[in-house]
Amino acid sequence: MRELKETEAQVSAARGSILQAVREVLGVHGVQEEKREEILQLTEAAMKKVLENSLQMPGWALEAIGASIDEERTSKSYGGQGKTTWWLSPFSFSSANPPESILQPRIAPGNCWAFQGSRGHVVIRLPEQIWPTAFTIWHISEAVSPSGEVSSAPKDFAVSGVDEAAAETLLGTFTYEVHKEIAQTFHVQKELPRTFRYIKFQVQSNWGNPEYTCVYRVQVHGKAASHNDQPQAQELL
Repeated sequence: MRELKETEAQVSAARGSILQAVREVLGVHGVQEEKREEILQLTEAAMKKVLENSLQMPGWALEAIGASIDEERTSKSYGGQGKTTWWLSPFSFSSANPPESILQPRIAPGNCWAFQGSRGHVVIRLPEQIWPTAFTIWHISEAVSPSGEVSSAPKDFAVSGVDEAAAETLLGTFTYEVHKEIAQTFHVQKELPRTFRYIKFQVQSNWGNPEYTCVYRVQVHGKAASHNDQPQAQELL
């Protein structure tokens, strides 16, 4: 986790430079001033959210620290295997994007994992057993979407802790609101009976796209089981 904290410090120190770089890129591409300011505000809010989550609620669903996808218990990617690029005018994404995409910190249009239809699930194997306390779901905003809409975003979803024998413990049901900030955090709604190493993220509906759903990033927050301290009630609300 030391490497993550070093990264947080670097991002925090470079915030001004990042925003200036984004402003310059938007100018080069001729983005209108009004929309440019909206995108900059969203970028700044996203960076602030990342730093707050990293400092206050360590994230465990990150490939860089050992998280992975249990492919046998995960929905099939939209378009199957291969490197086909699906052009769903004017938005595109590559079917080569595996479910591991949701364990990466990069959020950019098309850099998502897609599954067919509006219902699907992914099981994340964390680097160690944890007491889960909250989950953060990411999706791009309408402002940066090439199509100007985000109907492929997850809407209603459930999160469960899963054990090796596939028994599931529901941790809560939630709704991602596309008109709010791009990173939304949801706290565990149930009293935790034990720790978990596998977390199931199950999408039950999306915002209207009949063909596919895109998941950009899923973060799992909590305390390591090795701490031997179950989270207090206020941490789960």
